[in-house]
Amino acid sequence: MPTAVIFDVDGTLIDSVPQHAQAWRDAFRDFGHDIPFEDLRRQIGKGGDLLMPVFLSEEEIEEKSEALEKHRSQILKDRYLPTIKGLPQVRALVERLQADGIQLALASSAKGDELQTYKKIADIADLIKTETSSDDAEESKPNPDIFEAALERLDGIEAADAIVIGDT
Repeated sequence: MPTAVIFDVDGTLIDSVPQHAQAWRDAFRDFGHDIPFEDLRRQIGKGGDLLMPVFLSEEEIEEKSEALEKHRSQILKDRYLPTIKGLPQVRALVERLQADGIQLALASSAKGDELQTYKKIADIADLIKTETSSDDAEESKPNPDIFEAALERLDGIEAADAIVIGDT
């Protein structure tokens, strides 16, 4: 029986994968790249640093990546954030795990400020305090950095004592 659960957020606690894919699609289009929605959707779950090389050359990444990522983030907030909803029964699940004495953490590739918004959308902002965001990892998912950072923040938990729940 695990003594800790580390949750991914996007696609696991909130229904946000289509919105992320569309925000990337809009941002790429604004930067001159028409990438099919489904191609982008398959890449959601990775950080932007690993997503962009699938579609851009090294030269384009050097030239555009910072501005593209910033633009994508703004598109997500302006156009799609209001359409993101929490998945059913997330709060009940978190409350049950806590009642069973399970330590909980969030490990998201979202930016720190985005993660706070997602916790509100999932209705767990008052329940889970241990969290890591892309700000806490050198390499984004699927690399394990973000999960290792979350594990370090859980009191007395070894990797063998924890499970990760995510969508990708």
